[in-house]
Amino acid sequence: MSIPGGVAMAKSVAVVLFEGVEELDFVGPWEVFTMAGLVTRGDVTAFTVAERAGLVKCAKGLQVVAEFAFEDCPKADIVLVPGGLATRVEVDNPEMIAFLSKMDARAEYTTSVCTGALLLEKAGILKGLRATTHWGSISELKATGTETIENTRFVDNGRVITSSGVSAGIDMSLHLVGKIWGAEVAKATQKYMEYYPEPPAWD
Repeated sequence: MSIPGGVAMAKSVAVVLFEGVEELDFVGPWEVFTMAGLVTRGDVTAFTVAERAGLVKCAKGLQVVAEFAFEDCPKADIVLVPGGLATRVEVDNPEMIAFLSKMDARAEYTTSVCTGALLLEKAGILKGLRATTHWGSISELKATGTETIENTRFVDNGRVITSSGVSAGIDMSLHLVGKIWGAEVAKATQKYMEYYPEPPAWD
């Protein structure tokens, strides 16, 4: 498949981090969006942000660097909120909730992976919308009063998109690439990533 030409459309992506964030929740989407930037020969600017800039330790021990702090974070076209068990702490973090509300107000798209949906709900971003999350946290999201969809990889409300657990963030991000740049670009991004899940068949 040839690389589509003439479809450059600059977008910025803010990946929100916090202590205990689930690694693949954000690394998978990061790969999708930045690969889409290469595929389109366009300009995708992806950056990380946390309450405080600097080192962030993830759920499985990976350590990454947040480039920006909440207070100096630039506007982003796409906001990605990952999940993990630590979201149970972050839902009670007023700095996190206020930051997400502010970023959402200026973004074209706000997205979540896994229990990142709980943070969107707390920030009022899911009001009147449908959403999904990791299968193990469906009851928690339902308890908030949000219309919760089970057994789906992602739920698209237009500008707010939520996805289920961990690897589902890759599917959601490819879907969003298709919405922004078209199906040809999404397919080319998938091809360059060699993302064709074929797990072993267990009897």
